[in-house]
Amino acid sequence: MTATILELRRVCKGFERTIAAAELSLAVGRGEFFTFLGPSGSGKSTILRMIAGLERPDSGQILIDGRDVVRVPPWRRNLGMVFQQYALFPHMTVAQNVAYGLKSRGRGRREVERRVSEMLELVGLAGMQGRNATVLSGGEQQRVALARALAAEPTMLLLDEPLSALDEKIRRGMQTELKRIQRRTGTTFLYVTHDQEEALTMSDRIVVLNHGQAVQCDAPEAIYQRPRTRFTAEFFRGCNVLDGVVASAGAGRLRVRFGGVEATVDDGRAAAPGAKIGLAIRGENLHLGMAAASCPIRLAARLDEVVYRGTNIDYRLGLADGQSVVATSTRREPGENGGAVTVGFADAAVVLLDD
Repeated sequence: MTATILELRRVCKGFERTIAAAELSLAVGRGEFFTFLGPSGSGKSTILRMIAGLERPDSGQILIDGRDVVRVPPWRRNLGMVFQQYALFPHMTVAQNVAYGLKSRGRGRREVERRVSEMLELVGLAGMQGRNATVLSGGEQQRVALARALAAEPTMLLLDEPLSALDEKIRRGMQTELKRIQRRTGTTFLYVTHDQEEALTMSDRIVVLNHGQAVQCDAPEAIYQRPRTRFTAEFFRGCNVLDGVVASAGAGRLRVRFGGVEATVDDGRAAAPGAKIGLAIRGENLHLGMAAASCPIRLAARLDEVVYRGTNIDYRLGLADGQSVVATSTRREPGENGGAVTVGFADAAVVLLDD
């Protein structure tokens, strides 16, 4: 990771019935697109608000460029922020909205005009300076809010679910735009979302939160393919979480039994034979039909349900030990509900979980 721009050290924050941060420690590198991901109530928005200075932690430190800012007011932290509600000034034009923060900082007229022009060009709104912000589409308003936040060249840009109010087509386009803008400016983005695909699409790293705790902090592909905990595995759609039993262990490998078969996992952990262990297998790594025949591990299953999802088809399968999994395929596989099918997979598809 590059030089650290933000560090949280054992940050705690609680409300009457909610824990927003529980001894939370993490570091963000300069220029990263860093995402806080988790379900409602996981603490992600409150953590962002503490970084912004809109909430104060009960204990712990928040360091920006090595300086503890817990007691520094929001307006002295040099941070930009974009909310779900864009909070544009309805009586102002696009240019006036973007210029607002610059003028409040005492920038000269020529500098303001130049910077506004640069920002509107950056977000794809060149030529719309004179439009009233309220007559723009949701996606265009989001771009104005982004331009306004970036205009003053903040140390970091904080974004709290800024795309959640947009329809799916515009949201997908804005995901690409946000990443392009972040790379072009080099600004550190701190992004909050509950949307898994959004986080995977844009982030350099993701921290998965649960009740104020960092369950896993990693690159998107690592979190998606190699979840470390049951919570992370269950949070990401398409990941099957199963209970297994250690059959044998040795030489850095575990032989795990589940569903009537055994798989060998290179894991390095110590576990006694007979110990229960959690494991995860992504649905796209489970194969049916002819594809299953070439897999090193095959097991018998019952086809319980077929769900058509457009580009993918989900097959819900019952295993011999009473557990169920979902296999995902891009094509219609043979078989009828209630009938017997063969499922195939490789040892490498099995991921052992810490809890």
